[in-house]
This record gives sequence, C-alpha cells and structure tokens, in this order.
Amino acid sequence: MRQASSSEAIDFPALPERPQKLRRVTTANAIFERLHADIVSLRMAPGMVLQEKRIAEEFGVSRTPVREALLRLSDGGLVDIFPQSGTVVSRVPVSAIPEAVVIRKALESTTVESAARIAEPRHIAQLDAIIARQKALAALGDASNFHEEDEAFHEAITQIAGYPGIWAILKTVKVQIDRARRLTLPALGRMDNVVHEHKVIRDAIAAHDVEAARAAMLHHLSAVIPDVAELRARHPDYFC
Repeated sequence: MRQASSSEAIDFPALPERPQKLRRVTTANAIFERLHADIVSLRMAPGMVLQEKRIAEEFGVSRTPVREALLRLSDGGLVDIFPQSGTVVSRVPVSAIPEAVVIRKALESTTVESAARIAEPRHIAQLDAIIARQKALAALGDASNFHEEDEAFHEAITQIAGYPGIWAILKTVKVQIDRARRLTLPALGRMDNVVHEHKVIRDAIAAHDVEAARAAMLHHLSAVIPDVAELRARHPDYFC
C-alpha cells in the first residue's frame, strides 16, 4: 500500500453514527434531573401522580426516555411505580432518615477535619461568599435558594478537603433528609440559625482547629432535622 506524503490529505473512513441512542440517553438524563429537582424541592409533593404521557409531551419526546427516568427515580426511592396503575411521588420514609443522618455525620466530619487542616485563604473567601449569600436570602425569606446555597457550602468543604467524590455519595444518601428539610427551613429563625452554624464551622476551618471544626459540623448536622414526629404530625400525607 502506498504511504501518503505529509502534504496529502488522508481520508479516514467515517465512524458509524449513533445519534438516536445518544439523544435518547441525554433526554432521559435531562428528564431525570428535572423531576429529581422538583421532587426534592417539594414542587412535586408526595402522593402526586406522574403521567408518562404528559411528561413526554412536555419534553417533546417518546415515552421511552420518560420511562427510563422514572425507573431511576424509583431506584432512588423518590417515586413508586404501580404496574397497570401509575406512578406517584413517594412519601418520605421516616425510617430512612436516622441512618442517613448517621452516614452524613460520619462522612462530613471527615471532610471538615481535612478542610481544617489544609484550608487556604482563598478557600475561606469561598465559604465567606456562600455565607453572605445565605444571609441575604434568609433576610428575604427565600427558602428555596437558601437551600441551594446550603448545598454549596457543604459541597465546598468536600472540595477543600480534596474529597469531591464524597459529595456525590452524600447527595444520594441524604435525598430523603433534603425533602424533610424543605418543610423546616420556612420555620421562623431556622435559616438564621443555619447561617450562624455555618459561620462557626467556617471560623474553625479558618483557625485550622480540627477538633472544633468536627464538633461544629456534628452539632450542625444534629440540628438538620428537628423532631421528625412533629413534622409527620403536621404533614401526615408527606411521610410514611
């Protein structure tokens, strides 16, 4: 076979196209992310019926990627699928919350200890910016965006610690906690308390005080969920 010279263009065979599969997977993921966010934020309340046809029409797709997204949500405990009947947003399982809190304490005490050991001024500035945004949102009573900044604060600590993968694990573990927390943040003074607790954690990290950082994080996470029994009494349709 003749070798092509450096000045000649070489025609490589075209790769086989797989656009339909790639589009379908991407669409299923987009639907999953949208529904996941709506369920965790309680924009879709426990017990709400989800109609495949309606979701497919909203996204302009067939039912196949919708079904894939719903199956993933079911695996994550966020929807209940009843064959030949329908799909509903699941209730928050009270029994899952204590274990999730234990796991979160174990992992986040580790990340905050590491962050306290190695944090640099730029990291503290990052935490300060998040806390400032939370303070402003608390003053506005914006619980939804406040929660997003709360997530950013805890994620930032895992990144400072050098363990970003832990946050991916925590997001899955704490999903039922997050749903319950959405009911607590509007409570009078709760957002202000969170800002104060975050400031204590930030100060311990800035001081490189590992023990104080751990203690502050454990105290904060112990207050993440107040009396679950009280929440269940106030919102009986949301819990099981």
